[in-house]
Amino acid sequence: MKKILTLLSLAVLVTFALPALAQEKKLFTPEDASYNNRNVYAQRPNQLKWVGNTDILMQVKDKEIVTMNPTSKKENTFLTLDELNAFTKGEGVNDLTRIPQLTWLNDYQAYFYGLSDNGICLNKMDIKKKTIDAMTSIPQDAENQTVCKKNMCVAYTIDNNLFVAYGDKQIQITDNPKGVVAGQSVHRNEFAIDGGIFWSPNGELLAYYSMDERMVTDYPLVDVTERVATAKPIKYPMAGMTSHQVTLHVYNMNTGKDIVIKTGEPAEQYLTAVTWNPDNCRIYIGVLNREQNHLKFNEYDAIFNGDFIQTIFEDRDEQYVEPQGPAYFLPDNPDQFIWKAQRDGYYHLYLYTISKGTVKQLTQGNFVITDFNGFSPNGKYIYYRSTEISPLERHCYMMELKSGKVTQITKEHGTHDVVPSADGKYFLDFYNSTDVPYNVDLQDKNGKFVRRLHEAENPLKDYCIGQTVLGTLKADDGQTLYTRLIKPYNFDASKKYPVIVYVYGGPHAQLITDTWTAGAGIYLNYLAQEGFLVFTLDNRGSADRGEAFEQCIHRQCGQLEMRDQMTGINWLKTLPYVDANRIGSDGWSYGGFMSTSLKINHPEVFKVSVAGGPVLDWKYYEIMYGERYMDTPEENPEGYELTSLENKTDKLEGKLLMIHCTTDPVVMWQHSLVFVENCIHNGKQLDYFVYPGHDHNVYGMDRAHLITKITQYFKDNL
Repeated sequence: MKKILTLLSLAVLVTFALPALAQEKKLFTPEDASYNNRNVYAQRPNQLKWVGNTDILMQVKDKEIVTMNPTSKKENTFLTLDELNAFTKGEGVNDLTRIPQLTWLNDYQAYFYGLSDNGICLNKMDIKKKTIDAMTSIPQDAENQTVCKKNMCVAYTIDNNLFVAYGDKQIQITDNPKGVVAGQSVHRNEFAIDGGIFWSPNGELLAYYSMDERMVTDYPLVDVTERVATAKPIKYPMAGMTSHQVTLHVYNMNTGKDIVIKTGEPAEQYLTAVTWNPDNCRIYIGVLNREQNHLKFNEYDAIFNGDFIQTIFEDRDEQYVEPQGPAYFLPDNPDQFIWKAQRDGYYHLYLYTISKGTVKQLTQGNFVITDFNGFSPNGKYIYYRSTEISPLERHCYMMELKSGKVTQITKEHGTHDVVPSADGKYFLDFYNSTDVPYNVDLQDKNGKFVRRLHEAENPLKDYCIGQTVLGTLKADDGQTLYTRLIKPYNFDASKKYPVIVYVYGGPHAQLITDTWTAGAGIYLNYLAQEGFLVFTLDNRGSADRGEAFEQCIHRQCGQLEMRDQMTGINWLKTLPYVDANRIGSDGWSYGGFMSTSLKINHPEVFKVSVAGGPVLDWKYYEIMYGERYMDTPEENPEGYELTSLENKTDKLEGKLLMIHCTTDPVVMWQHSLVFVENCIHNGKQLDYFVYPGHDHNVYGMDRAHLITKITQYFKDNL
C-alpha cells in the first residue's frame, strides 16, 4: 500500500505548492532545462572558507575578499582585485580579471593559478608581506595538474607523458611510446579513482599510474567535421576481452630514480586506493583481482626497490568488492588509518593499527557511510557523512575515536556537507533540502546553530511549478522503494493525465533525495509544465541503500529493476487522475537501457519510450563496470542472453525514440546501431536521432535541442 511520507518522518512531503496566480508566473524554456540559465539555480557563496588554520572566515564578493570573525557579523575588506594585481607587478603574471581560486597553505600563505606569457603560472601569495611570488609555470596544454603544497612543485601531463615543473625547471618524468599513458586516471575511473598523480607528504617522492593499453583492442570513433571523415580510435576493453595493464611507479625528486612497485601477477588486475604512509617510505595499494571479488590491501617499499612488505587485510565477497577510496592515516600517525568497507551489509568505517595487526569497527547500523570528511588536528575526532537519519538525507557527524561518542553536527532535514575550522570549534554547514534552495550555517562543535552566513533566494519563485510529492512503495522482497511524482502546475484532479516515467535504475545513482527540487532538477519540472505527470522510482540496484539492495541485480541487470518499476506502474494505475493508456518512459545510459527494457518487455503498458545513449547488450560494455555487475559473457551466457535487448527487437511495439551521440566513449554507438539493424531485419519501425560530435550526453547549447526533441516526441505521441 502506498505510504505518503509525513513532515515528521522525513520532512519531504511537498516540494512546491501550486502557484495562486499561474498566469503571472514564468514558464520554463528548453534553455532553462539544459543548464544554460544560471538564474534558475540557487546562488552559492563564492569561496566561503576558513583562512588557513585560523577560525577567520573569508568570502569573495564581487572584486574583493572580505573576512569575518565567527562571532561577529562585521565584514572587513581583506584584499581587492586591484591590490592583488598590484602585488603581481614584476612577476610576469598577467592582470587578473577576477579573484582567483585560493588554496591556503597556512595562516598567511595561499596559492593560485594565473596566466603569464609563458603559460599557466602558479603563484604564492603572502598576506603578511603583501607579496606574490611566481613559483613556477606550466604549458597551457598541460592537464591533470597536481600541486605539492610542501615544495610548490606541479606535476602534470601532456598527451601520454608525465612532467614536473619546479621553479624555472621542467622535468620530463616519462618518455612513453604510443599506447602507454602516465599520470592519468586508470580503470576508466572506477573504484573511486579520480586521478593518477600522488605526491608523498614531504614532496620528495611522486607516485603515478602507468597504464599500458597496447594490448587492448582499438575502437574507432569517427570525426565527421573534416571533409573526409577520420577515425579517432580509443582503447575500449569490452567485457570478457583483454584488459589494459597498470603499474604504479615512484619517482624520486632528489635522485631522479624511478622504481616500479612490485604488485605481482596476474597483469590484468586493478590497482586502487593508492595511499602514502606519513613516514614517506611506504605506500599502500588495494590490489583487486579482475573478478572483483577479492581485494588485498598491500604495503610496499617506496624508497629502494618497490618490494612487497605485507598484506594489511583482505576483503572477499561472492558478488563483488568495490573499494571506495584511499586509507586515511591519523594526523602524523604512521601506524593507524581509517578504511571504509562494506562488510556487514553497509559501508562503515574501520580503524586499523598496523603494528598490532588489529582492526576496530567504528560505525555500525543499517545505514551507509557515504563520505569520510577527515580528522581534527589532534587526531582525536573524525568527521563523516551518512544516511543514518534517512536514505534520502545526508547528515554529518563527529566521533571521538577513543570513546566512540558520536555527535550529530547537522540538524535541519536535507543534504549537508560540513567543513570544520582547524581547531574544531566551528563548522561551516553547506546544505539544501526540498524547502531550502541553498544555505550556509555556522555551527559550533556541538552542532548548535550560531548564525546564518548565506541564504539563497528561491530561484524558482517566479516560475510555474507544480506540486512534487515523495512517497514509498514496497518491493516484492519487502524493501522500501522511494518515489517522486511531479504534477503539472495547473493540475486538475478531475482530469486524466499522461505519465512519463523517468528512470535511471543503475548503481552509483540515487534520483530521489531530500535536496532542492527533490533531485528532479529543471528538466523534469519542464516536462511536468508541458502537461505530463512525471514519475520516478529508485529501484533495487540503485545507490546508498546497502549491499542487499544493490547486489541483487548481479548477473541479471535490468530484471529486478523492471519488477520494481512495474510496482510503481501498478500504483500509478490506482490514481484517478492517471491515464493508464498514456504511459511513457525516458532515460539515458543505464536509464536508456531501462527505458528500452520496459518498452520491449511491457509494450502493453508503455505506449511511448525515449532511450538516450542506451546499453543494449552488455557484451559491448567495458570490463570494469560490466564485469562487476554481469561477470564475463563466458561466465554468464544466460545472463547476457536474458538482458540483451538487441535480440528482442521482434517484441518492439509502439513508439520508441532512440538517441545516440556519435562519439560516445562510454556506451558505444554500436549498441544502438546493431539494435536498428535488428529492427530492420524484424520489420520493426523505430525513430532514431543522433548528435554528431557529442560524447555520452548532449551538453552546451545543443542540449536545448535535445530537450525540445524529447518533449515534442512525447507531446506528439503520448
